[in-house]
Amino acid sequence: MNQEFKKHKMMKRAITVFAIVLSLTPAFAQSGGSAALGAAASTISGYITDLGLLIYAIGAIVGTVGGIRIYNKWTNGDQDINKEIVGWGGACIFLLLVPTFIAAIF
Repeated sequence: MNQEFKKHKMMKRAITVFAIVLSLTPAFAQSGGSAALGAAASTISGYITDLGLLIYAIGAIVGTVGGIRIYNKWTNGDQDINKEIVGWGGACIFLLLVPTFIAAIF
C-alpha cells in the first residue's frame, strides 16, 4: 500500500514539473523571428537558380553513371535489368523535378 502511494505521489510530481516546464517555455521565446525568417527567405531566393543548375549537373552525372551500369548489365546478360532501369530512371526524374519544387517554395 505504501509503495503504491509513493508511486502515485511521484507521478503527480512528475506531471506538475512537466506542466511547469511547458508553461515557462513560451516565456523564453524571443520576438523578431519573423524578420529573421524573412531575411533567410530572401537570401535563399537569391541562390535558387544556382541551386537548380547544380541539381541538374548532379542529375546528369547520376544519369550517366546509371546509363553505364545499365549498359554493362545488359551486355553481360543480366536478367533483372528492368529493376535497374526503373531505379535509375526514377532517380533522374526526381532530380529533374526537384528544382521546380524548390523554385515553387521560394
